[in-house]
Amino acid sequence: MSSPRSAVPTAAAVPSPSAPVTGGSALSSTAPTVAELMDFVRGTARDEALIASLPLDPEGRTWIRLDGPGGSEAWLIGWPPGTGTGWHDHADSFGAFTTAAGALKEHSLAVRLPTDGWKTLELTDGVDRSRELATGQGRAFGRNHVHEVLNESEVAHAVSVHAYYPPLPRIRRFSRTGAVLHLEQTERPEDWQ
Repeated sequence: MSSPRSAVPTAAAVPSPSAPVTGGSALSSTAPTVAELMDFVRGTARDEALIASLPLDPEGRTWIRLDGPGGSEAWLIGWPPGTGTGWHDHADSFGAFTTAAGALKEHSLAVRLPTDGWKTLELTDGVDRSRELATGQGRAFGRNHVHEVLNESEVAHAVSVHAYYPPLPRIRRFSRTGAVLHLEQTERPEDWQ
């Protein structure tokens, strides 16, 4: 995240909420579970003083980096009216997010995309999912989850809390035209921190 106006990251199966996720890169035995990440984002979203401390910009998203459980990466994010992330994934990280104020909409794909070696994919019918996330509502997601998050309000800011484990190694950004998904770029942590 290079500036307060830069984009912030965020259809695979969600791991069991009670079991730590293992495999892939060297994850510690103290890795948080999906349930622990969900508990963290829900609890943080109820911290009224923290939510009020986030500076809100009328035009671009703002954020504060937080200490998540078990070495996870966490963010408090402010969303001006009409802003969104665009389509993206979180590589090998799983996570959770909760709306702390306002409302957000998530569009996601119920497919697992290839991890590398492609630039354009045609999606099949029936893979699109949408959900409204009002204040206090959230969701968890597994690795390689592809989605976009939006504040569709024309007048009100929204605020959300996000946590990812392992800390985000990369984010792939996509554009979409109908059923065609295009890989546009890959960002690394130095691009957003």
